[in-house]
Amino acid sequence: MAVTDADVPPPLLDIPKAKEKKYDRQLRLWGIGGQIALEEAHILLINSGSGVTGVEMLKNLVLPGIGHFTILDSAVVSEADLGVSFFLEDASLGRFRAAETVRLLMELNPGVQGHAITEPLETFITKDNAFSPYNLVVAAAPIDASILERIRTHSQILHVPAFYFHSVGYLSSFSLLLPPAFPIVDTHPDSTATTDLRLLRPWPALSQFAKEKTAGLEDGTISAPDKAHIPWACLLLHYLEQWKKQHDGKVPSTYKEKSEFRTLVRAADPNEENFEEAYAAVLKTLNPPTASSAVREIFAAPEAQQLHAASPAFWLIAKAVAQFYAKHEQLPLPGAVPDMKAQSADYIALQNIYKSKARDDCAEVVASVRELEKQTGRSPKQAVDEKEIENFCKGAAHIHLVRGRPFQIAHAGQAITFGDRAKAMAMELTMPESLIGLHVAFLAWDEYVATHSTPASEGGGVGLKVPGSGADDFGTDTQRVTGIAQKIVDCLIKEAGTFVEDPEYSETKNRVGNFCMEIVRAGGGELHNIASLTGGLLAQEVIKVITRQYIPVDNTCLFDGVASRTQVLRI
Repeated sequence: MAVTDADVPPPLLDIPKAKEKKYDRQLRLWGIGGQIALEEAHILLINSGSGVTGVEMLKNLVLPGIGHFTILDSAVVSEADLGVSFFLEDASLGRFRAAETVRLLMELNPGVQGHAITEPLETFITKDNAFSPYNLVVAAAPIDASILERIRTHSQILHVPAFYFHSVGYLSSFSLLLPPAFPIVDTHPDSTATTDLRLLRPWPALSQFAKEKTAGLEDGTISAPDKAHIPWACLLLHYLEQWKKQHDGKVPSTYKEKSEFRTLVRAADPNEENFEEAYAAVLKTLNPPTASSAVREIFAAPEAQQLHAASPAFWLIAKAVAQFYAKHEQLPLPGAVPDMKAQSADYIALQNIYKSKARDDCAEVVASVRELEKQTGRSPKQAVDEKEIENFCKGAAHIHLVRGRPFQIAHAGQAITFGDRAKAMAMELTMPESLIGLHVAFLAWDEYVATHSTPASEGGGVGLKVPGSGADDFGTDTQRVTGIAQKIVDCLIKEAGTFVEDPEYSETKNRVGNFCMEIVRAGGGELHNIASLTGGLLAQEVIKVITRQYIPVDNTCLFDGVASRTQVLRI
């Protein structure tokens, strides 16, 4: 069997051997470009509560080599902290928690730089350009609503991604605020989704090659070994020509026609492996090279239509690829060839045909990008790197755009609105398997904290009371939090235009009430296994955002540790 491009690890260029060995596994995931982005990043963690989940997240970022991290936490290490955090020790007692945590985290990877800010968040947030040094901000609940509002505003103004997370008992959630337009080129789709051989629209070089390889197939003059090693792509092209002769020049388009075509291919020789491969590939390869609706939406986006000198490179390339698509009615060819039974020389020749066509398509896109640069007045120093254009062309069928949405903030005495998502969220509430009730419960938890906030203590500290934290508060606080949650449900139903009396929402309120009771029962405490899992989820999403690879959560992730269920909702 021939070796495919997917089987060969990507080249690790310009990486010191020691680093290549140290980070080998992750380099196979996000490559040198992703590693460089990770090492150039500086993350700010605004810690609160017991602070375990945020530290677990940082552990998972320090190990792969995040460049810098800063912990903002004015708390002093107590006996309770020693019982829940692996990154504190007995000698830490009485010292600033941020400084001690940074010291012990840095022992995991000497190549990472950690920093501690021990002043209260209330004073830090008032400084000019407080968030300017950071590529990404992660804030832990509980946090004062007005401060969270300022964090959200800073994030939106500076286009700095921000996370806001809860981890209480067996339950956790986090929301991600991305810039208004967050495009991803390296989405890493499944390998089965990236096969694009253009068999329905072959170009002359491919058609000629297939004709040469299948010569003598019909009259039986081809030798048995040669027949057994015809690449299946060539077999399909050969039989497509036969099909078109019998169907007025049309290719099989419907499922019925493709099934008939498969039967034709298999009947030609049911005993040879390459014919079996051709039979199996019919349904997944005989598809027109049409761009998906998501890709076409990117082509039509205002950012691609209204280019200017400062437009990000992504939008110039998107515009150039859109022009290519309008002209050729297909995207640039990726150029990869899947594995198939063939003689090595034939397989390499086939690969070269596809790579040559991919280079030609990319060259046309590059020329369009250069023309757009002239039209928009970009200077030569702003020229888009050809490697970036080539990477875009290879993944053009799977590019993705996330439109960031601000996370919701619960203020004391203010109704929470869901805006254009109200109807979808109201519908989600009626689904028994949905975890949206957990999101409502955490919003209620936040509103309780906002309502019961107290002035900060002299030593720093956030001065916030969480539900269930007092010795005798469980019953009373459960009623309070549940009451707030039910009001949120009523407001959402009203905003969506649905009748409050709908019996389905009675069951919804019961489910929300159960989540509220479980949150209050935890008393604001973090269970380390849940904190570790949630920290891992957060770190995974942080890496996606920093490297701009894979598709990040859009925009809220909920985890129910009691039922071991996770759900992502756009809220």
